[in-house]
Amino acid sequence: MSFIRTLHGDIDPKWLGFTYSHEHIVCRPPYWQEKGEDDLLLDDKEKSLRDVLDFVKHGGNAIVDATAVDYGRDVEAVADIARRAKIHIIGTAGFNKSFLWGAKLGEKIQKIVGPYASYYEWIETATVNELAEFVVQEIEVGLEGTSYKGGQVKFGTGYNRIDPLEEKTIRAVARAHHETKAPIHSHTEAGTMALEQIEILRSEGVDLSNVSFGHMDRNPDPYYHEQIAKTGAYLCFDSIGKIKYGPESTRIHCILELVRKGYEKQILVSGDTARKSYYKHYNYGLGLEYIISKWVPRFIDEANRAGFDGERLIDLFFVENPSRCFAFKK
Repeated sequence: MSFIRTLHGDIDPKWLGFTYSHEHIVCRPPYWQEKGEDDLLLDDKEKSLRDVLDFVKHGGNAIVDATAVDYGRDVEAVADIARRAKIHIIGTAGFNKSFLWGAKLGEKIQKIVGPYASYYEWIETATVNELAEFVVQEIEVGLEGTSYKGGQVKFGTGYNRIDPLEEKTIRAVARAHHETKAPIHSHTEAGTMALEQIEILRSEGVDLSNVSFGHMDRNPDPYYHEQIAKTGAYLCFDSIGKIKYGPESTRIHCILELVRKGYEKQILVSGDTARKSYYKHYNYGLGLEYIISKWVPRFIDEANRAGFDGERLIDLFFVENPSRCFAFKK
């Protein structure tokens, strides 16, 4: 029997509904706090809530909050937003990428993992299996000592590189996946190193159909996308609206190329909205309503012009595919 684990309990996958597959809602990343990068601090629950309500107003039902332990989660705030907005939110256990790990480890996390000075010291000192057990506890008991359980496990790597500690967290997350059956999400920096991540996951015996790879549109290479899709993994196009990385026409072209090759059931779409300047109610950005209200109609139009059924593809990308991707298969 499969189920999806949300912050407010397990649900039947058919109840997930229209889903953004990679977002950040309330977070204060320690690394960016120490650097004074205010734009990267989503630190006002009420403003975040207003953007979530915009998404709900347009028909949104669920969000995957991809904020891991090293990115300054506020689990209680996000759970409260889920309750007040009457929306499903999936929380994330695991880790992000190594350049974040030089930040100081907060007292709350120290009480759980030990008195390490930084994330780096903790991850370097702990064994793979100790890190795996931490991730398991976040799935089966609760995130950061709360009662709100994670619904996916995550790892990440840097731009065109995987350092030894990142490989360590990949292996820890893979082992936590085997124990919990939680789906896996990968952060690929600028869309790189997915194939190398796949080699490590395979060495840990992971079935790639349980994995989603983020930031695929940051590396708009249809051949590369096809190699990932051949493994059975999901590809998340999660930079929608970020024209600084490329026009929407490029993203839509890459998505339709995968559709042409028969991989439409492995595509996810989201915005990775992780800056105040991306949020409407923080700093007048496009906001969480943009994809569902503006991008979806454009995609339907372009897909129809290309000879596809655009509305059917949207249902796959935002409803059916997430309901399979984020399911625990026990």
